[in-house]
Amino acid sequence: QVQLVESGGGLVQAGGSLRLSCVASGRTFSSYAMGWFRQAPGKEREFVATISRSTQITDYADSVKGRFTISRDNAKNTVYLQMNALKPEDTAVYYCARAWGGGAPKTEAGFGSWGQGTQVTVSS
Repeated sequence: QVQLVESGGGLVQAGGSLRLSCVASGRTFSSYAMGWFRQAPGKEREFVATISRSTQITDYADSVKGRFTISRDNAKNTVYLQMNALKPEDTAVYYCARAWGGGAPKTEAGFGSWGQGTQVTVSS
């Protein structure tokens, strides 16, 4: 069972930046696509970004395109989410997830392992 541990969340003013990290246990990190999701209070969890195992494919939710960048370092078993130009509506718990395979899925069904989440709060 893989363990995913997120870090990097916090409180930031609107317009600021944060970088989230997610470290995965095990030796098969490079075989799987990775993704980020978020859940705001009172809302369902939603897709944010995904990256294929080879980094050749990335995709984003329309709400974060041009502001967020997903990347990965397979040598460090780590996936990142660089978040720039943050808005109050980006406030949520952000979850890292490992896909079932190597593609770049965009739905929760495509991911089989989840981290515990890290809180991001953007003040206006």
